[in-house]
Amino acid sequence: MTLTQRRVAAAQEMRALAHPLRLQLLELLGSEGAFTASEAARRLDETPANVSWHLRKLAEHGFVRQQEARGGRAKPWKLIAQSLTFGEDAEDQTAATALTDLVLEREFHVLRTSLRQQSAESTLWRDATAVLQSRVWLTPGEAKEVGERLREILVGEDRLDRNQEPSLRPPTSRLMALMAWVVPYGEPTAGVTTEVSA
Repeated sequence: MTLTQRRVAAAQEMRALAHPLRLQLLELLGSEGAFTASEAARRLDETPANVSWHLRKLAEHGFVRQQEARGGRAKPWKLIAQSLTFGEDAEDQTAATALTDLVLEREFHVLRTSLRQQSAESTLWRDATAVLQSRVWLTPGEAKEVGERLREILVGEDRLDRNQEPSLRPPTSRLMALMAWVVPYGEPTAGVTTEVSA
C-alpha cells in the first residue's frame, strides 16, 4: 500500500482538526481501519451521536468518508489520507500553532502514560520499548538524511497495510506509538551559512 498524504493549509481545515475527539477518531481509523460511528464510540467511550457528529465534521472537510454498508448495516467510516501534514504554508499561523501544540501534547500524553505503566508490562514489551534523546551536530544535508531515514522507519509501506487490514498483523504484534523529530536546537545562529562555497 502506498502512503496517501494530504497537505493541510486552510485555516478552516486546521480548526476542524483541532479537537481532541476528532484527533482520536483519525488516529483510530488510521491504526485500526474502518469503523462505524457506533463501533468507534464503544472504542473511545463516547456516545454514538457525539462520534457521528464529529465524523460528519471531519467529512465536511474531506478527512474521512463513509464506505458502502456491510450487508445492509451501518456504513463504516474510513480515512481519505493516512498522513496529514501542515506547517509554514498555513493560511493562519495561529491555527497551525494551536493544532501542532494539541498534536504534540497528545503524543506526550501517550508517552507519559506508557512509561507510568512499564512495571505492568511483560519483560518482552519492556525490552521492546525505547525512549531516545540526543543532540548532534549535523549539516543541513545530514539532518535531511536522518529525517528521511526516520520517515522510512515510522511509515514504512511494508507495515502500513497492517493498520487497515487486521488479518495482516502478526499474532504477536501490538499497536505501538512512534514519534521522532529532527529540528534545529536553540535560536538561529547568525553567520551560519546553509550553502558551501567552492
